[in-house]
Amino acid sequence: MAIIVPRSSWPLASSALRLFNLLPAYNRPPLLCTLRHNSTAAAAAAEIPEPRQSPIQILRTLAEVRSWRRDQLIKGLTVGFVPTMGALHAGHMRLVQSSLRMNDATIVSIFVNPSQFAPTEDLASYPRDFEADVEQLAAQIGDDRQVDVVFAPTVEEIYPNGIPLDIDQQKGAFVTVHGLSEQLEGKIRPQFFRGVATVVSKLLNIVSPDRVYFGQKDVQQTVVVKRLVQDLCYGSVVHVVATGRDANGLALSSRNAYLTDQTRQDAAVIYKGLQNALMVYRQNTSAEKIIEAVVSSITEKFGKEDIEYVCVNDKDTLEELEIVQPLKGAIVSVAVRVPNKFGGKTRLIDNILL
Repeated sequence: MAIIVPRSSWPLASSALRLFNLLPAYNRPPLLCTLRHNSTAAAAAAEIPEPRQSPIQILRTLAEVRSWRRDQLIKGLTVGFVPTMGALHAGHMRLVQSSLRMNDATIVSIFVNPSQFAPTEDLASYPRDFEADVEQLAAQIGDDRQVDVVFAPTVEEIYPNGIPLDIDQQKGAFVTVHGLSEQLEGKIRPQFFRGVATVVSKLLNIVSPDRVYFGQKDVQQTVVVKRLVQDLCYGSVVHVVATGRDANGLALSSRNAYLTDQTRQDAAVIYKGLQNALMVYRQNTSAEKIIEAVVSSITEKFGKEDIEYVCVNDKDTLEELEIVQPLKGAIVSVAVRVPNKFGGKTRLIDNILL
């Protein structure tokens, strides 16, 4: 069951609570450039400075990573992989720590993937601080192990034939996980999971890790990646790490850097709503009642028009549910637009497992 912003082109589930009529527009001009190896915009976006006296080995090319990986294989060492888009925070460090505990060697990728951004989204303004990211990774120690390698490729290295942001102009090989990519975030951002599945496929092909780590905050992404790994017969095991949170419960996210201090405080109602959903579920398995509990909490600080969706979905198929089976549980997911430092709105997503 779900609350979803209705659009004329979207089929609405009969179980949806129709609370709003319009999806708020992104508060920034469209990014119309095409990212190609000879494009100025691509060069600027892909430029990654070398950190001063880096304590971690920085690899830039596929050949370098594959050579490093062969060395680990020859030594009989297991490899854990944490794919990121940079702007690292404590939530990412939870993934890194999991890899350090479970593997002999750990590699972290830092790559802002253009194929998961639509032309109107925030690729150009997505937060980047490579030097700070490397410093954070260098400070991570677990079981006498540290991060061994940072893989920081250019756009050209990952997309050697270019990658226009307009999906209709894209040519070449892309990966889509049908049936799991069209709902929730996929309904709001139609090309998002095609971009995620494509870049994850590329990175798994390059790194060939024993284990790969993702955070539960992006719960739909974890479902998509698990199916991708299974269907394409990758040898990596997917590990999902619990969502890292601020003291007030706000899920850690790179986009939290866009928020004012006041908004960060107000956004605590999102997690409060999810906790309320869990309490309701213990008494009532109706998806409608669970959703109402989330909406009631969020609207203490934000308007109904700011809520993009609240959904109750099956954990494996992402099918929208009317009733939650007590022995199986479900995912309750939410997306809300909240005020940011720039006078616009920033999307926050979160979820809880019932």
